[in-house]
Amino acid sequence: MAGKALVIGCPKLDDLNVYQQKLTEIFRSSTIKSVTVVRMEVPCCGGIVMVTRKALADSGKKIRFSEVTVGIHGDIRQVAKN
Repeated sequence: MAGKALVIGCPKLDDLNVYQQKLTEIFRSSTIKSVTVVRMEVPCCGGIVMVTRKALADSGKKIRFSEVTVGIHGDIRQVAKN
């Protein structure tokens, strides 16, 4: 992950509003070229995708977004790019 920044969170255990605010500010104030959300296939992890998409929209920037879904056994279940 050289040259990459990593943010970790859990939408089930943490405050999603705080995540959204922090991510919006990071996207606004940085020269980020792309964002990849790696999430587990369990339903609650969909919240982190939703929050990231909202933060990207609120930042007003056009930043490439992709989502990687990891299965409960560690296999890659889906890769989606926008």
